[in-house]
Amino acid sequence: MTERETLRQWVNESSRIVFFGGAGVSTESGIPDFRSQDGLYNQKYAYPPEEIISHSFFQRNPEEFYRFYWDRMIYPDAQPNAAHKVLAKWEREGKLLAVVTQNIDGLHQKAGSRRVYELHGSVNRNHCMRCGKAYRLDEIPHTGVPHCSECGGIIKPDVVLYEESLDESTIRGACEAIASADMLIIGGTSLVVYPAAGFVHYFRGKHLVLINRTPTPMDKEADLVIQGSIGETLKEYL
Repeated sequence: MTERETLRQWVNESSRIVFFGGAGVSTESGIPDFRSQDGLYNQKYAYPPEEIISHSFFQRNPEEFYRFYWDRMIYPDAQPNAAHKVLAKWEREGKLLAVVTQNIDGLHQKAGSRRVYELHGSVNRNHCMRCGKAYRLDEIPHTGVPHCSECGGIIKPDVVLYEESLDESTIRGACEAIASADMLIIGGTSLVVYPAAGFVHYFRGKHLVLINRTPTPMDKEADLVIQGSIGETLKEYL
């Protein structure tokens, strides 16, 4: 059988699929990744992107943080691609337990997925750092530093910046889902961002599948490796 035929057979046989994805899932929706040649880490700014999207930088220079954030991290018009849609379809059909994502764009939910563990948070949730008032992305101006309408405090996106810890309940839910899966599909991630990448080691199921454009550190441990686009690979399931 070909790689695609093997994947289809395993998908048909599985009833507890978990998908673990990264930036490559959303690049086909027009959202750049972080580490490719054209990714965010190779853009030219006054400060390195790794520094700009850190907690300490946000605290001392929210103006420069938000200049980068609005320019390079917010894509409100982005739409779900085939990968997002297939995963939502599998969940509706009762085949998929959960999506575990390193992305912050909310496209899985936009496609209809309900059980999504957002390891690095979401741009769609924001809160006032002074009074805690919650804001949706469309409730704050997409320019400059947004301030709370109630108390005037600075609004911070609920994304996990460098130097910040991942949410414990999200970690617990993601690891429990991976541990209970009979099939784990890893797609669109280079598996180099920790601690998130380490969660895949909780998998004890039958089939470990890796779908990515470039090799990953887990390739030798996978039962099936498909080198290519996650959207192109999954679109035949629509």
